[in-house]
Amino acid sequence: MDNREEVREFLTSRRAKITPDQAGMPTGPRRRVPGLRRSEVAALADMSVEYYAKLERGNLAGVSPAVLEALARALRLDDAERAHLLNLAQVADGSDALTRPRRRRIKDQWTPHRSLQWTLDAVTAGPAFVRNGRMDILAANQLGRAFYADIHATPGNQANLARFNFLDPASRRFYPDWDLFADMAVAILRTEAGRNPHDKDLHDLVGELSTRSDEFRTRWGAHDVRHHGTGTKRFHHQAVGDLTLAFEGLEMAAEPGLTLTIYTAEPGSPSEEGLRLLASLAATQAADSASEPSTTS
Repeated sequence: MDNREEVREFLTSRRAKITPDQAGMPTGPRRRVPGLRRSEVAALADMSVEYYAKLERGNLAGVSPAVLEALARALRLDDAERAHLLNLAQVADGSDALTRPRRRRIKDQWTPHRSLQWTLDAVTAGPAFVRNGRMDILAANQLGRAFYADIHATPGNQANLARFNFLDPASRRFYPDWDLFADMAVAILRTEAGRNPHDKDLHDLVGELSTRSDEFRTRWGAHDVRHHGTGTKRFHHQAVGDLTLAFEGLEMAAEPGLTLTIYTAEPGSPSEEGLRLLASLAATQAADSASEPSTTS
């Protein structure tokens, strides 16, 4: 597949982030480019300037793992960036075809198998949900649905975390650290674009967000990627107030491309009490809904 533009912009952006001092290069009085020159990256990677220029033009097809590793070292790529570079090389080679996640163009066509929903429902101490690389929420436990009530309240969000983040004003309240969540959302989408560039729904989502959000468009142009497996986040829920939650994201071996995320609070903390209150409110609401008489004849 021709992904040369993506490769070119990624390598150029990584080169621009490294200062000569960081790379142990002489600074010099007349530097016309941000970061390193092509010749300096080539020297650090032990390759000719001509060959590096070919790579930076986007020609990764056929590049050996040793060359990719040398390039990753020269550009000081972190683990997420190195994985992204390898994904771009696989796509350029066409070798991603066997490892590419099965496409689900319409998320409503996928429903969790019973054992997965049972697993989600068995998690009662915190929100648990399944998302894909486009950040669509595909399944959740009861507490997860209550936790993300703001997202589900606006049909235009289509249960998509990135669309909520950038297009729904409610996200500014729900995410006290809004910029951090915005950075993470774009990094997740950028990583998915490198891993699965054939996803039309992802292209459509990126196009929509780029058109409607300057905040998204600026971040998308930075080509930043990151791993998003564990950490702590702050939220402000409209029903229970401030919550500080730890999370774990687990890649689902049985469903390539999907991630199971579980949030939990520190035992004995105010956030744990907040989750208990939210769970009680969700259970009461579910019971009230179940007791309502049916309107169908």
